[in-house]
Amino acid sequence: MFILKKIGCRIFQIGFRAALPILPYREPKVVSSCEALGEVFAKEGTRGVLIVTDAGIVQNGLVAPLERVLKQNGIPYTVYGETQPNPTVKNVEAALSLYLQNNCDTLIAIGGGSPMDCAKAVGARVAYPKKPVGKMAGVLRVLRRIPTLIAIPTTAGTGSETTLAAVITDSEHDYKYAIMSFPLIPHYAVLDASLTYTLPPHMTSTTGMDALTHAVEAYIGRSTSRETRRLALDAVKLVFENVETAYRNGHDHMARENMLRAAYRAGIAFSKSYVGYIHAIAHSLGGKYGTPHGLANAVIMPYVLEEYGACAYKKLHRLGIAAGVCSESDSHETGAKKFIAAIKTLNERMNIPRTVAGIQREDIPEMAGHAEKEANPLYPVPKLMTQKELEIFYYRVGGIQ
Repeated sequence: MFILKKIGCRIFQIGFRAALPILPYREPKVVSSCEALGEVFAKEGTRGVLIVTDAGIVQNGLVAPLERVLKQNGIPYTVYGETQPNPTVKNVEAALSLYLQNNCDTLIAIGGGSPMDCAKAVGARVAYPKKPVGKMAGVLRVLRRIPTLIAIPTTAGTGSETTLAAVITDSEHDYKYAIMSFPLIPHYAVLDASLTYTLPPHMTSTTGMDALTHAVEAYIGRSTSRETRRLALDAVKLVFENVETAYRNGHDHMARENMLRAAYRAGIAFSKSYVGYIHAIAHSLGGKYGTPHGLANAVIMPYVLEEYGACAYKKLHRLGIAAGVCSESDSHETGAKKFIAAIKTLNERMNIPRTVAGIQREDIPEMAGHAEKEANPLYPVPKLMTQKELEIFYYRVGGIQ
């Protein structure tokens, strides 16, 4: 990376870190179950609800507890259940149409990160009826209040119930971008472990590793605070102690509950301290090929952490101690390498592959360009990289010689 661009990136990141204490971050109000939403509806004066979800959630009957509460409270609702794993602009516009046609005033997203991202973008479109989704991409492009947004995670990983980001795919151009603005933070988050019981093992593992990625990137970045470091360490500890148990026994309530706590804490941490190149690369794969985000993060993470090298050894060592895979007596380098090795082992034990299938050599420059543009200057990574340097990861992740 040219020296002037590096300097510019770091100046931007220093400015953002300095502004962190005065930026309007807020946390959603936590609700323990769908049954407790009656009080929320009364408080908010809810008159009509659009439920944003996906086909799998509907088929598994996970919307039923929410529908029951809405009926008990006499609140009309409409279900948009077509959200794609990487939500598209078309998904957002279709959901928005239902919202407007049915005179809704509240959005409820139930599912993983995809329905939540879709619902956030719908809220942004309600706030800015004349502005296309693509025009809201980037930082602080949405400043008006969106409709009341309630997030109900059925996975434990994305942390979308806490974040200011919505990641949307422009399917016409195979491009994935993030909308990042404070009004997109959900107003309420329903954390009910029983809703995650039916999550298949592969989804449990990859979404759990997504939460780990959030915590790791938030911790090793250069825009941390005492609060975000504490939350990230807690999340890493919870993931290492619980994700494999949840993977092997989906009805282990304590493991499921702890994974929800991990995802929530990691979500707050990365909302304030941001992520890094792991996410930037994963977003480009999702935009180009529809690669599931948690899977991409899990596969990419060890490669990127190894490349950071000495720039991240000290912080990775601290994360390794929190995870219980190294000790205080280890050198920073040894501790960091033990932590990276433990991530690889965890992936392997949960049958997460070492590579992502289907990456085409001719697509790599374009995807690396998108990743470089997304990450620089926004993400306060330990080590800045150029587009050419990022291209190497696609070859490694894709198993391309």
